[in-house]
Amino acid sequence: MTTLTADIVVIGAGIIGAASAWRLSERGLKVLLVEQDRPASGSTGKSVAGVRHQFTTEANILLAQHSIAEYAAMPESGYRPEGYLMLVPDTEWAAHLQAVALQHRHGVPTEVLTPAEGQRHAAFSPEGLGGCTYCATDGVVDAHSLTHGYVRRARALGATVLLDSRVTSIARRGRQWHVRVPAGQFEAPLLLNAAGAWSGELGRLAGLDLPVWPARRMVFTTGPMNVQARLPMIFDLHSGVYLRSEGERVIFGRSDPSDRGWREGMNWDWLEPTLKLALARFPVLEQATLDQRASWWGYYELTPDHEPIIGPLPGAEGWINACGFSGHGVMQAAAIARVAAQLAVNDVPFLDVTPFQYERFAGGRHLNPDIQL
Repeated sequence: MTTLTADIVVIGAGIIGAASAWRLSERGLKVLLVEQDRPASGSTGKSVAGVRHQFTTEANILLAQHSIAEYAAMPESGYRPEGYLMLVPDTEWAAHLQAVALQHRHGVPTEVLTPAEGQRHAAFSPEGLGGCTYCATDGVVDAHSLTHGYVRRARALGATVLLDSRVTSIARRGRQWHVRVPAGQFEAPLLLNAAGAWSGELGRLAGLDLPVWPARRMVFTTGPMNVQARLPMIFDLHSGVYLRSEGERVIFGRSDPSDRGWREGMNWDWLEPTLKLALARFPVLEQATLDQRASWWGYYELTPDHEPIIGPLPGAEGWINACGFSGHGVMQAAAIARVAAQLAVNDVPFLDVTPFQYERFAGGRHLNPDIQL
């Protein structure tokens, strides 16, 4: 059986793994990128591909800010700054304004709007809202094309890309990680876990405890609609419903916190409760029909606090995590790739990602302790 050697094995060719393979190759490392299917075939290609600066913590704001700047400079990204409109309930308005102040300190042009001002961007019911925020540099990318662009850049710098190669075993022997796929095996002193929703399973293959698990998400698509202007990405923070224009159609959805594990296919039972909440806030949907064939589903990768796990894994020499992004992977992948490459060569990361280290879970510490999964 053929054994390939590399400086680092990157497992997962979603957007984070693909971008990391490029940045690692830039550092002069011999990179082996391994994917069980095709690039962007998992969560990346099934995402709604939104990118936003409107986060509540400095680390997340900066990861998104640097990533969106990179996408804006990449023709293949398809970046469209169509904006994000946040509809914020009364009970959350004061805390939301604190987050806006933090965004402003980092140069994010978030606008604070009354509900009436927010209705300039889209029609919605203002009931129960304390206000709205809008950021014009938030928007959408073509996550599929962007990922393939990163793969091409990695290959151009000498990275080896193995597709349709599901990892069947991982073991640390001496100073090397030994990774096996059906067609062969390979070894490297470093391993980057960028396997998305499969990251926890990848850890278990190596006998490691990594709290990342899959969660199914539905994206519902309307038929063509007579909407006078494109709808930006709109989030109703009260109900959790989001929607945006997609060509002549509107896509919308809402997370189901109970839908965890490897469940497949569309959960049409989730449509009725989601649509009920959506109609209460967005009357434009009253004229909509549903296109079942155009609707789709995919996986989020969740952690106990809905924040990523970035950096070395204690007790597993040479293992680096870039996983658990809980729906924010596309938004932050470009910056994460730079961080991963710096960690691989023992450089200090250009952004402080210590809040996302695995060690935070010791003793049950979470970044978002109020989250109940």
